Amino acid sequence: MLHAVIMAGGSGTRFWPLSRTSLPKQLLNLAGERTMIQQAVDRCQGLVPQDSVWVVTNQLQAESTAEQLPEVEPSHVLREPAARNTAPCIGLAAIHLLAQDPDAIMLLMPADHVIQPVSGFHEAVRTAVSLVKSDAERLALFGIVPDFPSTGFGYIERGKRLDVEAKTSVFEVRSFREKPNFDTASEYLQQGTFFWNCGIFVWKAQTILNLIRELQPAIADSLEEIRKSLNTPDYPETLARCFPECPAISIDYAILEKYQKIAVVEALFQWDDVGSWQALHRLLGKDSEGNTVVGRHVGLDTRDCVIRSSGDHLITTLGVNNCIVVHTPDATFVADKRDENAVKQLIDQLKSQGLDEYL
Repeated sequence: MLHAVIMAGGSGTRFWPLSRTSLPKQLLNLAGERTMIQQAVDRCQGLVPQDSVWVVTNQLQAESTAEQLPEVEPSHVLREPAARNTAPCIGLAAIHLLAQDPDAIMLLMPADHVIQPVSGFHEAVRTAVSLVKSDAERLALFGIVPDFPSTGFGYIERGKRLDVEAKTSVFEVRSFREKPNFDTASEYLQQGTFFWNCGIFVWKAQTILNLIRELQPAIADSLEEIRKSLNTPDYPETLARCFPECPAISIDYAILEKYQKIAVVEALFQWDDVGSWQALHRLLGKDSEGNTVVGRHVGLDTRDCVIRSSGDHLITTLGVNNCIVVHTPDATFVADKRDENAVKQLIDQLKSQGLDEYL
């Protein structure tokens, strides 16, 4: 009954120049020998059968994704013809699951997160599945206990504790909060009643489709046309025509913030969304000078930097502090860590100068 659905979209900007439009971060080995999407599939072992793993990606990345995941059935690599955010993505997966399993329960997770230990993840998922099995209308998600006042994550405010037999605490969701400023994030941390929203969900496929029909009828209409074409020669054309008609909206805005019967399971695992180059400090550690280095590097008076090279290329630094230096065969990126989020502006500049071959 449980199926794992790995959401594997991505535009390949945050980890430029290593990531590109056709090779986003989930297809890179940023945090281990296996790529992030391979680690996501590995994480499903022991939770679901191998033939119950699904991946939703886009047309441009589908072949590379399938090549990295030979253990996933080719028909389970679903291809979005257009980027429409997570609500249509989840709906598309749901209609495919229900065509095979009318009682399908969905475990949904992004392809580009780092989670440890896997045993804690499994235990939390089993708790969420038991909640959904006991009440088909329940939606379950996971909350990460914050350990610093992050302004980059959305937050979940917990309500009353639910009386369930589990190794972890389960609460009603009182509210969802947008990414806060630093002062507000500090208040959340001090109050102790807020979790980070890690974007991992468990629910019945039919329940989420019913809610999409009720709350997002425009998405539901397109999905219904696609559903009618499943397992027919008309499917590719119908998908290409109808899916782009879906409004582009996240599952949070589309459903979760409008629905009351949601539980949050306190995570029994450590989680990182690997949102920028600076995440390598957390994932790979630092040397005595505060540097995180991947590849060949020699530095003098170099501190608090993230440095990544490729192949045998040597990076040398002198008098460099608090920087990101990334070398690839065709592009090199150097940035002050404080300005890293401006990489999107840099990508726009490359586009405006007609340098699309570097994207």
